[in-house]
Parts: sequence; C-alpha cells; structure tokens
Amino acid sequence: MNHDRNDVNHPDHKAPAKPETPSEKKERKAHESENQDQALEETFPASDPVSPFVPAKAPD
Repeated sequence: MNHDRNDVNHPDHKAPAKPETPSEKKERKAHESENQDQALEETFPASDPVSPFVPAKAPD
C-alpha cells in the first residue's frame, strides 16, 4: 500500500489479509519514526523567534 495506515477513507484501504507480525510492526514503527524525524528536520528552526525588520528613515 502506498498510503498512510490512518487513511481509512483511502480508496485502496482494505483489511489486511493477515495480522502484522512483531517484526513487521517493528519495521513499520521505525519507518513512521523516520518519517516524523524527517518532517521535523524540514521545519527546523521553527522555534527561533522572528527578527523584526525596522527600516531606517531615508536621508533628506
């Protein structure tokens, strides 16, 4: 499947043919964690404050 397991309304969503094995679950969780880490890195540095730009007055 090429969609997130939480996409229950996805057209390709159907019940799994067999239950997930412990090793499959571990692999899926690792993949989800890697995706989350990558998404977090892409938003870095979201916690940095915005630097307000104050333009100087034009010389007369």
